[in-house]
Amino acid sequence: MRLDFVRPMYERHGPYASVYLSGLNTDDRQRRWRSLRDGMEEADQNTLDALEEVATDAAPGQALFAAGGEVVLAEKLAEPPQQELARWSPLPHVTPLLMLRGENVPHLRVIVDHAGAEVTVFGGGSPRRTTVVAEPWPLQKTAQGGWSQKRYERAVDEAWERNAQAVAKEIDEQVRRIGAELVVVAGEPKSRSLLCDHLGTKASDRVMMVEHGSRADHGRFESDAEITLDAWIERRRTELLDRHREAEGPVGIEQVARALREGRVHAVLLPGELPEPVWTGVGGTQLSTDADELRRWGVEAPVQDRADSALVRAAAMTDAELWFSPEVKEVSAVIRY
Repeated sequence: MRLDFVRPMYERHGPYASVYLSGLNTDDRQRRWRSLRDGMEEADQNTLDALEEVATDAAPGQALFAAGGEVVLAEKLAEPPQQELARWSPLPHVTPLLMLRGENVPHLRVIVDHAGAEVTVFGGGSPRRTTVVAEPWPLQKTAQGGWSQKRYERAVDEAWERNAQAVAKEIDEQVRRIGAELVVVAGEPKSRSLLCDHLGTKASDRVMMVEHGSRADHGRFESDAEITLDAWIERRRTELLDRHREAEGPVGIEQVARALREGRVHAVLLPGELPEPVWTGVGGTQLSTDADELRRWGVEAPVQDRADSALVRAAAMTDAELWFSPEVKEVSAVIRY
């Protein structure tokens, strides 16, 4: 899981209000919000007021984070959180949100034909769909014969080629822009082949073909894409676990924290939530099980917070991935080198 979407939160200092809220209707949400608000006695009034403006928005559930009188992240959830909570702490309590989101893989879903393609981008917010067309005509070959038959067929072939080039250009740009890990492609077989001929190396290496779906009728395309995505996630998780084991990577909070401070972590592997306390400073990688160690680094007043909150911040600020895996018993890390 990439942590780009939470990184901006760490650009400001806490403390933070972290709220996980559910509610079936407006009255229910208001009642639940008031109960959670009353439990954050240490929070400042401006921050609570800012949260109240969004806390009762219609949604099965919400994850809200605010500091300094501003809401810095508000995410509507597709299902209610397993546990409602409100927490006032030095760092945002984001682990439940990350576990609800699952492995959020930036990727593209493409349905291509001779006329162009429908490209849907998943990464950095809500899915964004666009249609790519370069040449609207001529697109259909005929069997009429005559002196102009070959010229007409050549014009159709050229139109198909230009449309494939336009689609490939859009895909290459989106892969570069969002750092897409996967490009799921369906559609007319000849068009898929032409598209692959024009893709850049980075996008081409990420293509996975699925058989079902057309622009006129998606059919099983979305379910095929989800199956393909799930399979990629499991392969990726297995690959990371294998790399960790082969390299005998860091295990435990102390070792992983040290590797994060040194910028050597490619991915943090968490077994789930880690509520045990660690000491933290205002710097992104300032965490330790020993407050005196932080003081030796120049942190004047270390404060305690949850280990998972501190580890997520350090991973986000060092551009490391974060993955949940029941196969690790304690926090572990896959090193970059």
